[in-house]
Amino acid sequence: MSIVVTGATGHLGRLVVEALLARGVPAEQIVATGRRVETLADLQDRGVTVRRADYTDPESLRAAFAGAEKVLLVSSSEVGQRLPQHRNVISAAKDAGVRLIAYTSFPHADTSTLPLAAEHLATEQLLDESGVPHVVLRNGWYIENYTGQLATYLEHGIVGSAGEGRVSAATRADFAEAAAAVLTQDGHDGAVYELGGEAFTMPELAATVSAVTGRQVAYTDVPVEQYAQILVGAGLPEPAAALFADFDRAVADGEHHVEGNDLEKLLGRAPTPLAQAVAAAAAGPRA
Repeated sequence: MSIVVTGATGHLGRLVVEALLARGVPAEQIVATGRRVETLADLQDRGVTVRRADYTDPESLRAAFAGAEKVLLVSSSEVGQRLPQHRNVISAAKDAGVRLIAYTSFPHADTSTLPLAAEHLATEQLLDESGVPHVVLRNGWYIENYTGQLATYLEHGIVGSAGEGRVSAATRADFAEAAAAVLTQDGHDGAVYELGGEAFTMPELAATVSAVTGRQVAYTDVPVEQYAQILVGAGLPEPAAALFADFDRAVADGEHHVEGNDLEKLLGRAPTPLAQAVAAAAAGPRA
């Protein structure tokens, strides 16, 4: 029996495979799947089984899940198409007789006002209806969504519409390690984990960037509509700009502040601090 990781060609899925290996799961018991399997050749060289799996191709999913004991369903990146794609994955996993599906969902999916949450909540409902034992990992925002903009911050400062709202972001690696924990431990069936790291405001992010880099960075708060136009001016398509601006609106309203310590419990340690993540980004690939 094996652990199948979907989306292993993406950032999070690959990190989950690495986390499983780090936890001592034998490589031959891990199946890494994705559409671009050629990008997984290095994992295959390390003994990991590699199989093609396309969320839009039920037959590929059935073949990929053959012999699976547990499946990690990394949510699709195709907004608007997630629900039918996730339905295909859940159906294939059920047909394969898997004992557990872990799903990467959205913070407060059952109460969030963000349009992005709707497909995640509907997927959680599909899991409930499937009868397959499952665990929901409501992953918060990635710290990398901020540290990936470090060069822009240093040149132009930080602009947004989050006000004094707190966002409980964590690194992809922390979320991946949490997923590996539920895939390798018993007792998680039926759990819904709200996962978030150290909560911070955008002014606190600016202060942390300033402290780590030694260069003064300020946060400028603007109305949501103005922020959307700034993003369009920076090259984002209008729909994407509207989504990001609305995310900041939700942060200001407290929707991305995760109470509790579910992530810390799964990790067995404190999540990676913001300052450490910023320092790693500032150091670059050599860090």
